[in-house]
Amino acid sequence: MTSFFPDGVMLPPLLGDLFPPYVLPRADAPLLLRVQEILDTGIAPHAADHDRNGRYPVHAISLLKQAGLLLLPVPRAYGGMGATQALSLEVMVRIAAADPAVAQIYKVHDDLVREIFAYATPAFCHHLAQRIMSDHAIIGMAVAENGRTADSFVQTLAIAQPGGHWLLRGRKVYATGAAGADLIAITSFDPLAAQRHDDVRAGLRFDLVPRGAPGLRILRDWDRMGQRATDSGTVVLDDVRVSAATNALAPQSALPVHTSLRHQAGFSAILIGIGIGALRAGCAFVAQHSRPWGAAQVERATDDPYVRRMVGEMGADLSVAYCAVRQCGDLLDLYERGGVSRAALAMPVSAARSVATRAALRATSDILAATGARGTDALHGFDRYWRDARTLSLHDPVDWKNAEIGRHLLTGWTPEPGPYQ
Repeated sequence: MTSFFPDGVMLPPLLGDLFPPYVLPRADAPLLLRVQEILDTGIAPHAADHDRNGRYPVHAISLLKQAGLLLLPVPRAYGGMGATQALSLEVMVRIAAADPAVAQIYKVHDDLVREIFAYATPAFCHHLAQRIMSDHAIIGMAVAENGRTADSFVQTLAIAQPGGHWLLRGRKVYATGAAGADLIAITSFDPLAAQRHDDVRAGLRFDLVPRGAPGLRILRDWDRMGQRATDSGTVVLDDVRVSAATNALAPQSALPVHTSLRHQAGFSAILIGIGIGALRAGCAFVAQHSRPWGAAQVERATDDPYVRRMVGEMGADLSVAYCAVRQCGDLLDLYERGGVSRAALAMPVSAARSVATRAALRATSDILAATGARGTDALHGFDRYWRDARTLSLHDPVDWKNAEIGRHLLTGWTPEPGPYQ
């Protein structure tokens, strides 16, 4: 049921009355209500199949494209919706509750669009906005590399050629969204440019390359236990030709220093969505199929006081995590308006990641204690919730988030901008 407020429209509740309502501006409501309907009827029913097949969810992404969701992060000045980051995080929660693999693919697009429009030239931004508006173009990524450490990102070379173009040579891993993207964001390094300008920054490139570009191969070798339909496998670059026009990094552009924090907030949103999906499915199963324990002396499993306690604790944990992520969305928007420091954003983002990870892992694991042994039948697929949450939680160690919070509280330390802090 949708409720109407004087200044906006409330989205359908995620878990009964447990979470605070999310009220949309009336101008944004038609799109988001349409997206919610697509999630409920066109995407969620097929999430288990996506998990079993382990391939890019083409139909689900197509539904979101046709609805116009890809325009959400595009600035209004370029014809997009110019949505707040708070709204984007809410959308990620809701997509993840339906299908977390689809949510992660959408997250990559949303993050990259916001990042690119922050530093690319107006001409580049105009062209990209037209591609998204006219062609429903979605952006995937090919950034991570299999270096000695997780933050090694400069092994893919951009080799300058006569005539003003470059050849990209390298191998990317964890290329989320690339398997079905219209444009793939690829990082590379031009050592000659860096040497010529005596500046590492001058050698960095961030090209948007069509998925079918000659020399670009997507291996489809993703075989993880969870988030299987992200199809986040290997991308091989064998002399992929790019030009100055494909490079989103404008000369001397200032790179945003909060990009990693936005990424982390998005992971937290997806983890919460996975927990919501597990709890919804679990509550429906208990009501329809579970048997009460004999000692409870009740007629229905929903009346078992221990089942109620377990479900209540899981819901409470998710509610706290959800509110923490909503705060992150507001702080991200406030930071971009100059209202808070990066440190005042970083610590709440790390806290949200910490509580979201614990809440999601508990909900996706302990929900089976509420459903009982019948819930472990492969037919019901409850294991996929935990597999998705556990896999996503390993994107970067949450223990580092806790340690950074502790260091801040103990010493006043604040994190320097980096890929993961």
